[in-house]
Amino acid sequence: MPVLLFISLFTLLDFVVLFSIGGQIGLLATLLLILITGIGGLHLIRREGASTLARAKEKMNAGEIPSTELLTGAALIFGGALLMAPGFLSDALGLACLLPNARRLMLKLLTWFGLKASVSTQHQAGGQQNSNTYTDTHSDSSSNAHQDGPLEGDFISRDEPRPRR
Repeated sequence: MPVLLFISLFTLLDFVVLFSIGGQIGLLATLLLILITGIGGLHLIRREGASTLARAKEKMNAGEIPSTELLTGAALIFGGALLMAPGFLSDALGLACLLPNARRLMLKLLTWFGLKASVSTQHQAGGQQNSNTYTDTHSDSSSNAHQDGPLEGDFISRDEPRPRR
């Protein structure tokens, strides 16, 4: 829910800035700037995307996992989508996703925030055992076989009338 609220507020703020700048510089200049940022964004995506793909292939050929290249590719796609959106704030954020130094800084910040969130949730658990580990409390194999099998039941569509019993 907070992500949806953030996206909604960002979009609203982006349109407010777009319309206020458009009122100052005029419609034609605003449309030209939006078109130029879109074309420039496509050019940067093609250039950076090709170099990222080449680096990922080199790492794959060397037997390494191209995790940094995958994050870079995701940032390029996100930045390109932001540059295609009409608005000056989205263009600024999209450009930051496409420039290598700004992208590295953003990835470090995201990693730091992700690490901080992970540490805080582990701290709130109070040192308890990881909840993802599965311990089998049932020694009876028939109950495990029942759990692993498919669920059986009747499906009633909302369009179909319910059968009378």
